Amino acid sequence: MAAFGEAEGTDRVYRRNSRGSAAKDMYSWPSQEFGDIDTSLATTQYIHQVIHANPADVDAILACPPDDDDDDMWQYEHFRRFVLELNELAAMLTKVCTPLTCPEMIATGTETYLCACHTKPRACSAISYILHNLNNTATLLTSEKLFPSRVNIKSSSLQKLPSLTRRIYRIFAHAFFQHRETFDEFEGRTHLCRRFHAYVLRYELMTADQCTVTLEEAPTEGESGSAVSDC
Repeated sequence: MAAFGEAEGTDRVYRRNSRGSAAKDMYSWPSQEFGDIDTSLATTQYIHQVIHANPADVDAILACPPDDDDDDMWQYEHFRRFVLELNELAAMLTKVCTPLTCPEMIATGTETYLCACHTKPRACSAISYILHNLNNTATLLTSEKLFPSRVNIKSSSLQKLPSLTRRIYRIFAHAFFQHRETFDEFEGRTHLCRRFHAYVLRYELMTADQCTVTLEEAPTEGESGSAVSDC
């Protein structure tokens, strides 16, 4: 039988999941150099394979490949990826975050956030705020008016990202301060909040003092972690 991702009797590699693949085998085909990815969505595919190789290596994931000089597209595709992965955290939160347990959207408990995904901003339960903002952000990022192409990104369209960033960050903050066990389970596998922190600082979408979540640094082998200010 052919190895996973390979065509039987050949050396050709098919970069797709075989029918009936186990979860641990998903996306397990060999990685490619960015310049060797022959598709219009090369940036998307490259980001996915680097995350799959090691989700904890935030620097490698955010490092723009040498063959890609389109920083606007790099920034845009990463933001799309954050929204995609945050849907898993949202699904996990629905088990513990309800309109009864969290009738308002708060983070540290000192400020209530209104949901801007309505004709007029209004109070929503935390889980409604989370779902509304993920849906709204996905709608904006796929808008043909703002982003008519995923190959050529208009810099003017990226001006929407700072406000979206602040709302997305509140999802991490709510999970961290109000549902720590769920947050830790998700972050321990994905390192998504740490990646988001590095991303927003790199593109100056938030300042370091706006990041209220504190994570443990990922320790190197034989070392213990220490607390750092992180998103």
